[in-house]
Amino acid sequence: MRLIITTFAGVIFGFLLGVSFPTLSLTKMNLPSSLFPSVDLTYIEDKYSGLSTQALLNALNSLKANKLISAPSYKYSERKIWIPTNPRGAERLPPGIVTSESDFYLRRLWGQPSEDLTIKPKYLVSFTVGYSQKKNIDVAMKKFSENFTVVLFHYDGVTSEWDEFEWSKRAIHVSVPKQTKWWYAKRFLHPDIVAPYDYIFMWDEDLGVEHFDAEEYIKLVKKHGLDISQPGLDANSGGLTWQMTRKRDNTEVHKNTEEKPGWCTDPQLPPCAAFVEIMATVFSRDAWRCVWHMIQNDLVHGWGLDFSLRKCVEPPHEKIGVVDAQWIVHQGIPSLGNQGQAVNGRASWEGVRERCREEWKMFQDRMTNAEKDYYATKGLNPFNLTAH
Repeated sequence: MRLIITTFAGVIFGFLLGVSFPTLSLTKMNLPSSLFPSVDLTYIEDKYSGLSTQALLNALNSLKANKLISAPSYKYSERKIWIPTNPRGAERLPPGIVTSESDFYLRRLWGQPSEDLTIKPKYLVSFTVGYSQKKNIDVAMKKFSENFTVVLFHYDGVTSEWDEFEWSKRAIHVSVPKQTKWWYAKRFLHPDIVAPYDYIFMWDEDLGVEHFDAEEYIKLVKKHGLDISQPGLDANSGGLTWQMTRKRDNTEVHKNTEEKPGWCTDPQLPPCAAFVEIMATVFSRDAWRCVWHMIQNDLVHGWGLDFSLRKCVEPPHEKIGVVDAQWIVHQGIPSLGNQGQAVNGRASWEGVRERCREEWKMFQDRMTNAEKDYYATKGLNPFNLTAH
């Protein structure tokens, strides 16, 4: 009788133990690390909580067994990946997984990635804006089709208020107070980020676009082979300094001009040719890759760039031009200038303008010195070159 009772109790105890076993936590079991591959058991237990613990153990043991059987015996040095032609920092990755370029395409949080985009914009337009110019930007946006990714750089810190415009909800908004478009461009428009776009529009906020259509503009740029361009400026534009950027009648594009006596040392050099201003510049993808590298981190106003853009295309007097058939008006609103700081009784815009002039000289000096250094390595004297 005692044997029967003992046996019955053992069966009951074993049954209860077996029933309770699936509820044990894998993460609390003290198992040797060599039993499993390198996996997060907490993650597995959460993700597959509907499976029994024994089933998971069996699956992991099977996985390890298959790994031991199928893995060829290689030395570590033979399995090590090192691809010098990969982008810097990615040499240890197999080339097939390296993604060196990106974009500003907006994607969903659900569904298949391949179905995220109903259209892939071919062009990008960026405006550096303050909220006070919202009406002007809204009018301008009607001139850019869905073929354009829109990027707004906010120098006044105001962003969510722009969502009163439907197009703003599809735009990329970047907000850093009191910064210029060239500061933004250097940090957020890296060539590898804007690589999918054929043309990049770098525009100010104070442009009248009544006589402008972006798609028609691009057709003319392609037709005339312009890698760097701008729309012609209406004669009523504020601050119209250069003859080169003034709109001409009865022509689609012009690439040169005559300036005031003594302004041009060579008819194929700025400001008589190979020249556009920086207020409404349009770059091809390849030209922008070069120009981006020329932008200096600490020179935020971009003054002097317009005279050096020619260094990024060849021949510059053919690849840089002004599109007359699609023209704009420069309204000359000094809104960004008012973001400066009044010092010693001077207006805020005066300090901004002074820095612009100083940066122009600094940029010229840096370019001249960089060219001298380069030519010196080649045993050349740059002062003996008529154009460089």
